[in-house]
Amino acid sequence: MTMTMPAHKEPSAQPANDLAGKTAEADDGLRHDWTREEVEALLALPFNDLIFQAQTVHRKWFDPNEVQKSTLLSIKTGGCPEDCGYCNQSAKFDTGLSASKLMEVQKVLEGARRAKEAGASRYCMGAAWRNPKDRDMEAIVAMIKGVREMGMETCMTLGMLSPEQTIRLKEAGLDYYNHNIDTSEEYYKEIVTTRTYQDRLDTIQRVQEAGMNVCSGGILGMGESQSDHAGMLQTLANLTPHPQSVPINMLMQVKGTPLGESKQIDPIDFVRTIAAARIMMPKSVVRLSAGRENMSEETQALCFLAGANSIFIGEQLLTTKNPAKEKDDAMFEKLGLKPMPAHRCPSEV
Repeated sequence: MTMTMPAHKEPSAQPANDLAGKTAEADDGLRHDWTREEVEALLALPFNDLIFQAQTVHRKWFDPNEVQKSTLLSIKTGGCPEDCGYCNQSAKFDTGLSASKLMEVQKVLEGARRAKEAGASRYCMGAAWRNPKDRDMEAIVAMIKGVREMGMETCMTLGMLSPEQTIRLKEAGLDYYNHNIDTSEEYYKEIVTTRTYQDRLDTIQRVQEAGMNVCSGGILGMGESQSDHAGMLQTLANLTPHPQSVPINMLMQVKGTPLGESKQIDPIDFVRTIAAARIMMPKSVVRLSAGRENMSEETQALCFLAGANSIFIGEQLLTTKNPAKEKDDAMFEKLGLKPMPAHRCPSEV
């Protein structure tokens, strides 16, 4: 099963400002035929123009002061056979992380209850697998059903899926399936060698065909170029439909991984990518994901201004740190932000 991108189009001769304004407005912004040149022009706009366009699009589809609160739990940690260069859960890297078995269903549900009490409306569960084993699907289904019964949105990230596993997740009521593309197709091979870019796209297509919402985004700060940021956004925005959730991560450097000493991305370039994602995928929730622990409050405020409207709360994201609840509560109060209720995304299937 393969996915094809639209035929290449020659870049417009219009000035960048006019080009971006035109593309943002066409068909309510719901385009699926972006060219690399158009995305690069968007990212290169004067910062104030880019943020203005992003905020204008954001206000059309969302309450600009609502931000979804989600919690992410590692339900199976470490021992992954993949070699993703950013991940300390790979069995190929010596990071000091011990592998664990799949968590018991009741412990996962207890974590979900605590997350809801802390204000989360979405519960995300991740397992360090290349792909789930069929023997684990019964427990996975029980987790999904249990979290849904609490009135929370459910999200899973389990690696690549077979068609049968995809259908089973759909029948269990899973709201979102997360499968990030990480970066541009050209740069992907510099980060991962144990599976291909097309492998990722195939799983996304299976999820879409099953009628589930897709959560897919990428990571910035892995040594890639701004052209790679454009390529990543182009791939995501040219999916039909757009991913209903788009996580944009800032790399958390972990000692022992190939990217453990990477240079951090400039915060303004990060904000630019958030803004472009909002303009290109106007109805999607844009998630300010990993890396907030290393972001200033001012950087996060700019991300919200640029159209980010979802964060992870809780002091840990899988195996890396996240800001404490008290710190996030204080930031929300200072910025006048309020939590987004579950199932508010206008593009949910």
